[in-house]
Amino acid sequence: MGFTAKEKTLIKTFFATISDKTQEIGHQSLARTIVVYPQTKTYFAHWKDLSPNSPNVKKHGYTVVKGLMDAVDMIDDLVGGLLPLSELHAFRLRIDPANFKILIHNMLVVLAIMYPNEFTPKVHVTLDKYCAKVALALSDKYR
Repeated sequence: MGFTAKEKTLIKTFFATISDKTQEIGHQSLARTIVVYPQTKTYFAHWKDLSPNSPNVKKHGYTVVKGLMDAVDMIDDLVGGLLPLSELHAFRLRIDPANFKILIHNMLVVLAIMYPNEFTPKVHVTLDKYCAKVALALSDKYR
């Protein structure tokens, strides 16, 4: 099932609201993931510093959240639009797709903390749906 016009508008509007904090959201989301789910550190073993405030955690967290926000432009064809990232994660990085869901969960927690008034139940359920579809699209080449 795709997205309704209202859902698309809600996602775009919320992302516009949080766009000035993308770096902080990404950093906090990935830092939380690495601390709460230490098994995810294995995918970043090539980094010298895996502490929550390391430059690599900050940079990659931003990259992930920025990518999630940019994917809105491909909302009607996430599988096709995210094909290069799906191939990268499946064939080169070999990331277990379950980790996409872990990171998304942590990002939703961070958003709820940082935006308690804007992160309404409606926004939560819509972003959860969107993120689940992005995770599914990123997992496409695993099948």
